[in-house]
Amino acid sequence: MLKKELRVKYKELRTHFSQKEIETKSLAIANRLLSLSNLPDGSQVWGKTYFHLFLTIEEQKEIDTEFILHILQGKDKEIVVSKSDFATLEMTHYLLTDNTKLKKNEYNIPEPIDGLEVPATKIDVVFVPLLAFDVKGNRVGYGKGFYDKFLSQCKSETIKIGLSFFEVEENIDDLSENDIQLNYCVTPSEIYTF
Repeated sequence: MLKKELRVKYKELRTHFSQKEIETKSLAIANRLLSLSNLPDGSQVWGKTYFHLFLTIEEQKEIDTEFILHILQGKDKEIVVSKSDFATLEMTHYLLTDNTKLKKNEYNIPEPIDGLEVPATKIDVVFVPLLAFDVKGNRVGYGKGFYDKFLSQCKSETIKIGLSFFEVEENIDDLSENDIQLNYCVTPSEIYTF
């Protein structure tokens, strides 16, 4: 399927979720993430220090990343969140601390107002939002390219973990050379390794 078709399909499917379903599925994804360390190469994930986490756009019925946030805090990890510049399609990354003040932007994305900036090259693990993904680890996002640009600025060994309410698609037909593949994708019932 084409990215455009996949976007329509999965945005539509998400609109039918109740708040309770979002919570249940999000918790299942967070719990499944913990079992990454049982994979042959997954133990490296939790040994890392800097974890980039997207903050949930509730209005888009996205995965509630609050559960993952608690896991990261419990493991004493450095948590990084971003602020998006829609003019340049660039993201600036900030350390999430007790003093970080968040505010929703015009697209209802919770963002840090300011704080201690973290370069993309310092980030070890990125939890990647998506609408759909395929068997090769390609993903479909909202189509602005923020994450592909950001991931291209990370070091080559940065671990990219997609989070999805839905299971894998066979193929995304219209990939571009700027698309960056995931290392893993975690759904409520599976961990996919690419």
